[in-house]
Amino acid sequence: MDEEALLKQFAAQFAHGPDDADDTDAAAAAQGADSTANQVADDADQSPATFDTQQFLNGLDAIFDRHTAATEAGPYLEQAMVDAENAGDEAGLLTVLNETMGFYRSQGRHKENQWIVQRALELAARMGLTTGTSEAWATTLINCATSMRAAKQYDQAEDLYHQAQSVCRHSLAPTDRRLAALHNNLSMLYSETNRPDKAELELREALRIIEASSVNPDADIDVSSSHTNLALTLLTEHKLEDAHWHAAKALEIYRTGHLEHSAHYASALAGFAQVCFAERRYADAVTGYRHALAVIEECYGKDTDYWRITADNLRQAEEAAAQAGVTVDNAGVAGDAGALPQSGSRLPDSPAQGKTGADATSSPSTVSVSTGSAGAAEAVSACPVSGLKLARAFWTQMGKPMIAAKYPQYAGRIAAGLVGHGSECYGFDDTYSQDHDFGPRFCLWLTDEDYAAIGEQLEADYEALPRKFSVDAQGRVTFEAHARSDASGTFPSAGAGSTVIPDATNAPTPGTATDDTATAESGAASSDVAEAMTTPIDAPLSPVTPRAQGANRRDGVFRIGDFFESITGYRTAPAQTAPHEWLMLQESTLAAATNGEVFADPTGLFSKTRQGFKNMPDDVRLALISKRLGMIAQAGQYNLPRSLKRGDGAAAWLSIHEFVQATASLVFLVNVPMVVGYMPYYKWQFAALRKLSGSMFALLPNVGEQLETVMRLSSAACYGGAGFGEGGKGAATAIEKINDIVEQIAADIVKELKREHLTTSGETFLEWQRPYVEDHIASDDPVLKSL
Repeated sequence: MDEEALLKQFAAQFAHGPDDADDTDAAAAAQGADSTANQVADDADQSPATFDTQQFLNGLDAIFDRHTAATEAGPYLEQAMVDAENAGDEAGLLTVLNETMGFYRSQGRHKENQWIVQRALELAARMGLTTGTSEAWATTLINCATSMRAAKQYDQAEDLYHQAQSVCRHSLAPTDRRLAALHNNLSMLYSETNRPDKAELELREALRIIEASSVNPDADIDVSSSHTNLALTLLTEHKLEDAHWHAAKALEIYRTGHLEHSAHYASALAGFAQVCFAERRYADAVTGYRHALAVIEECYGKDTDYWRITADNLRQAEEAAAQAGVTVDNAGVAGDAGALPQSGSRLPDSPAQGKTGADATSSPSTVSVSTGSAGAAEAVSACPVSGLKLARAFWTQMGKPMIAAKYPQYAGRIAAGLVGHGSECYGFDDTYSQDHDFGPRFCLWLTDEDYAAIGEQLEADYEALPRKFSVDAQGRVTFEAHARSDASGTFPSAGAGSTVIPDATNAPTPGTATDDTATAESGAASSDVAEAMTTPIDAPLSPVTPRAQGANRRDGVFRIGDFFESITGYRTAPAQTAPHEWLMLQESTLAAATNGEVFADPTGLFSKTRQGFKNMPDDVRLALISKRLGMIAQAGQYNLPRSLKRGDGAAAWLSIHEFVQATASLVFLVNVPMVVGYMPYYKWQFAALRKLSGSMFALLPNVGEQLETVMRLSSAACYGGAGFGEGGKGAATAIEKINDIVEQIAADIVKELKREHLTTSGETFLEWQRPYVEDHIASDDPVLKSL
């Protein structure tokens, strides 16, 4: 593959359409993975693979070149997966999976993409890539993260991007365009999670890298895409003049290089149209969207989110033009875009800021216009924001400036975030969680050397940080920068008319008011209302319990190793070759070590250590799946019905408990902890299971609800209904329903095992599935096999 073909695939993600570069750079994955796969083949004395990766990539390029991807790419990719797997070519299969992620994402096939993401991560682990810093692993992480981000699974996407950053620091040159792609991807995530300031910084760095690496920046698609990306982010920050310049510059590059027939031209056209709409230049906006639609239809067809979002934007622009009395020429749009303003055109002296909402479901440059909130939460007389949001604000406004002022030489070495024990670290805290161990807090993680130098003083400075804050009606947190006098916060009144947006669970749609920016509509008139709605009330923060103090403290300054040792007993994760140590760690322990958010990690050392605990060896995961299958069979399919027949309600009740625990654990293991996290301890087990089941990516998505039904019926089944008001109507109906659910869950599990090629058996008594699953365990360590 020539340089241009290789590099084009790492183009800017904000502006690129369905065949986004990072998703289609399977070539990099192939190059990095080949050596590992070949070594494995040599070690096993296998014959060379017969799958031709380059031929596969050439064939896929041909499909896109003739604009038949909408009908041909899917079957082509599916067949390639089969061919690579049959050939035993793991590197080739990883290439195909990377390509497939990009295509499925472009088609809005997010549910199916979960399977591809999971297969790619599992395959990379099996190939030994996850413990190194190879380009193949970096590429795969980026592609998986982008797929997660497209499906709005933002926490998982951000974690994967940060993992990719850590790998890329060691595997790529400073001017490698894949670094630009990663910065672009992060900018998209920050934009979609209402952090436009961070998005802008990421995009400017991406643009710098791409321009520095380009042979001719004035005719480079990737440079143009970066300009479009930056324009859209500047638009959300209401920097209209800068946004216009960058959007127009993007179009100028396409014209200079005669690149108007590129599929990505649609993104530049739509980006410029969005800027024009914000400037209330509705005729130009309509023209831009019409041209963009024509390109999208030619390259991808109409049956894509990309086309639908752009069509909706066009409709809104046409409606706005009609309301403004602006006449738009209805001439064809298949020709050039000469009707659009050129890069040298001037902005109005006082541009009126229109609506600038962005919905980047498919392509970030195809931005939906929105004015409404995504749903305001009911106000409560407690802190109305989540603990994680409060922690991030405390770090951003108080912690980070303190470090910059007092420890400038260490600012690039200190990691910060909130991870560990506590409801807020899981994102499940609510009003009831605030009666203990709640308040502004974060963790600072240092190397042993840095802790020895500044640890004690930094802890004292952390403890001295002002903790008085207020939260306005939009859910924005503001800390008061004065000497610490108490630990109270002030919140909006819970009276009539008061509404808050507490956290990411009820986050506003892009373009609505956020903790960083407000829409153009929230000007002087609305600020008066907001001020009236933030009347402070007394709201002292909750007491700190003994379990969160001393050696068990949950915030402050830590050595990285000490922090993880306090949770897991290990300073770093057990070795991939030490399955007995992994099996000694409870899933809830691993959940506590890997939950929460990392706000900053300049060196990547904390994230790397944390990732070590996320990276459960696949052999261990399969061994645990086998154990869970055994318990589901013994407790749910065997002992539960026998205990009920005996009339031993207590034994049946305990059998249900074991069945529920094992089944819930199996759901997380099947969905792969590296992707979805580990099952937390019992209190939040079902909160996490409901969250996972609600994801469009979830495997076995119905099991959580089925388990809750089993528990709800358990009183009637075990004790004739006395416990839950059934009035002693008898147990027969409840018993029959529970037994049906248990068998339905077992059947669903077998179906999933078959889909993952972990079994070829249709036997639904799950004990007999264990040998099939364990047959996929590569290690000969007896601790991984059942007796």
